[in-house]
Amino acid sequence: MAPVLDPEIADLAPWSESLTDYDLQHLVVYLRLLDARRDEADWREVALLVLHRDAAQDEASARACWETHLKRAEWMTTTGYKDLLTAKTGQA
Repeated sequence: MAPVLDPEIADLAPWSESLTDYDLQHLVVYLRLLDARRDEADWREVALLVLHRDAAQDEASARACWETHLKRAEWMTTTGYKDLLTAKTGQA
C-alpha cells in the first residue's frame, strides 16, 4: 500500500502496536505534522491545512484529531519505522 498525498483523515488516529494500513496511507500526513511541529506552527492552522479540521467550528474535535495523529506520527519515528523497513525489505 502506497502513501496517499491527500487521504481521508479519521477523526482520531487509529492506535495499534504495529504498523497499519492507515499508517501506510498517511505517511505524508505524518511527515507534514512532524514538520509543522518542528517549525512550531500553530496547531489550529495545522489541523485546518493538513487534517482538514476547522478549530473555529469545533475546537475540541480538531484538537483531538491533531493530537492523536501527531502522537501516531511520533510513534512512527520511534517504533513504527522499524515495521515499515521490515515490510519494505520483506525481512522478519
